[in-house]
Amino acid sequence: MKIMLVDDSRTIRNIQKNVLKQLDYTDIVEAEDGVIALDKFTETNPDLCLIDWNMPNMDGITLVRKIREINKTVPLIMCTTEAEKTRVIEAIKAGVNNYIVKPFTVESLGEKINQTLSKASAQV
Repeated sequence: MKIMLVDDSRTIRNIQKNVLKQLDYTDIVEAEDGVIALDKFTETNPDLCLIDWNMPNMDGITLVRKIREINKTVPLIMCTTEAEKTRVIEAIKAGVNNYIVKPFTVESLGEKINQTLSKASAQV
């Protein structure tokens, strides 16, 4: 399974990569903003995306909307510090499948990924 990490912080991407490796996910594509992520998304066709909200050039919510224009089914998880209920609702309306607030543990991210993938496969 190919997972795309979209976050402007290299440190956060490295943490996410380490967490994903602990969960046995090793095919990982990285992007530091939404513009780069959109290009890499069309090039690499990932099976799951973890997307930060606050990034330069194109924020995560705009990226989610653009991905949904070209792919309605790929599972998207918003990984962000934005915890307000209105933000969660906005992200869901934009098309995310799940939402996790940073910082997260290996267990909580693993649980979100499993929930998201099982819901996505049930909808196919």
